[in-house]
Amino acid sequence: MAQLSRRHFGLASAGLLSAGAARAQTPPRSPKTFVLVHGAWHGGWCWTLVRDILTAQGHHVFTPTLTGLGERSHLMSRDITLKTHIDDVVNVFAFEYPKEVCLVGHSYGGWPVSGAIEKVLPQVSSIVYLDAFMPESGQKVLDYQTPQGIADFNAAWERGEVSRSVPKATFFHVKPERQAWVDAKMTPQPLGVSFMPLELTGARNKVAKRTYIRAASFKQPHFDTGLKKAKDAGWKTYELNVGHDVMVDEPEQLAKILIENT
Repeated sequence: MAQLSRRHFGLASAGLLSAGAARAQTPPRSPKTFVLVHGAWHGGWCWTLVRDILTAQGHHVFTPTLTGLGERSHLMSRDITLKTHIDDVVNVFAFEYPKEVCLVGHSYGGWPVSGAIEKVLPQVSSIVYLDAFMPESGQKVLDYQTPQGIADFNAAWERGEVSRSVPKATFFHVKPERQAWVDAKMTPQPLGVSFMPLELTGARNKVAKRTYIRAASFKQPHFDTGLKKAKDAGWKTYELNVGHDVMVDEPEQLAKILIENT
């Protein structure tokens, strides 16, 4: 498995998969099921290292790519809304029908995950917000922008633009040896997801196990707010000294935390 993964990424020298992570292990007595939802500009690809670690231990892992991103970037259009991305997540549950799921949302993924929980609550046993937005009902992605950002988003939409340009991996404080891989994989984020208010009824707070992981090396006040909100609500919380793309930079540590919180 280690050889295949390194050939796939073309990054053998970077040693993305440690021998311990890639080595086949004794399956756990009770395999867990994970649905891992990526953030803006990313795709299911960003979970590859974590997925390999979890599956090597016998767990079941789904890493859906949201419409218009990653290998589904050819579907980019003005019609993609937050509902589209919520449906992307819900459909994993509808067609694969996993139960006792640990549902994880990274960054922007906190939006579609929050909406999806409203529809798949009976199938979810734990949720993890990984350096993610924790929106409330009635809020939209645009509400989390600065006044200048709001003006820029609206102006871009009026000009007929359908996506937000891709930042560099350095923006997320990705480790130098992983930056080329992340830069090569990121694709524009659909702009239309920014304008639809999220409708929530409190299903998120009914999940039995709730966890928030903060990547402290990445400065983002909204994630600090998410961490505080989680602490105040009695969630289990972690603060890691790592950049925003925890699944890329610290896959072993993240996999361990996910298993502990299912």
